[in-house]
Amino acid sequence: MIAALPAARSMVPELLRIDSITREIEGVFTLHLDVRARPGGFPFAPGQFNMLYLPGVGEVAISMSGDPAHPDDLVHTVRAVGTVTRGMEALRRGDVVGVRGPFGAGWPLAAARGKDLLIIAGGLGLAPLRPAILAALAHRRDFGRLVILYGARTPADILYRRLLERWRGRLDTEVLVTVDRAEMDWPGDVGVVPSLLGRARFEPANAVALLCGPEIMMRFTCRDLEKLGVSPDRIHVSMERSMKCGAGLCGHCQLGPVFVCKDGPVFRLDRVERLFYTPEI
Repeated sequence: MIAALPAARSMVPELLRIDSITREIEGVFTLHLDVRARPGGFPFAPGQFNMLYLPGVGEVAISMSGDPAHPDDLVHTVRAVGTVTRGMEALRRGDVVGVRGPFGAGWPLAAARGKDLLIIAGGLGLAPLRPAILAALAHRRDFGRLVILYGARTPADILYRRLLERWRGRLDTEVLVTVDRAEMDWPGDVGVVPSLLGRARFEPANAVALLCGPEIMMRFTCRDLEKLGVSPDRIHVSMERSMKCGAGLCGHCQLGPVFVCKDGPVFRLDRVERLFYTPEI
């Protein structure tokens, strides 16, 4: 049987103007796209992504990083690392970007209701988790303890610093931040993300964990979570890797029997555990 092709409209970019651009840290910027004229704005589920198209250059898969409660503000945080994203870094307010989406499976916040919620990010991995954090804070009573663990290479690489400080100031949320290396004036933790687990306050038998970041960070963190007693069916990872089309047609993001863009990018660990722990797949 021939697989059904995706809807034609999902393959045609919608041209949207840039409303504003925020320079976050070196080489990382946030695009706010104008969707006010779009009926209903641009609704999405935390964890989903769009294909962003730069006319004449190409397109890339970028997770949504805005507030799902505000679909009138379409937000993407982007690292300038390739031809397309470097071209986007040079854009200004009023310039046009093509958008296809939203695509993919999101974070299972509904399954975490009544449980402790651990949100664990490394580097730019905080951007795809930001919508989940905002949604959890907006419905704080739905969860037990809310713990945010974040790691960056250096203090200068900390993403959304002001947001992290704001979240840390809440009495109902625990935020721990670490860096790989720092100068003497850094007052915080120095070390890898898994080292924060020993200080975080949560009940492993009643916890759901959401992870996004470098794959090596996620592998070690997942191992440590399992050792603490968090079962693999309550650990969810975002496998944002090599997505090119958003529709499972090109095969660039194939991970064994699954396509990350179509079946993910968020996966329950027990469903991809063997592939997840195998290096260089």
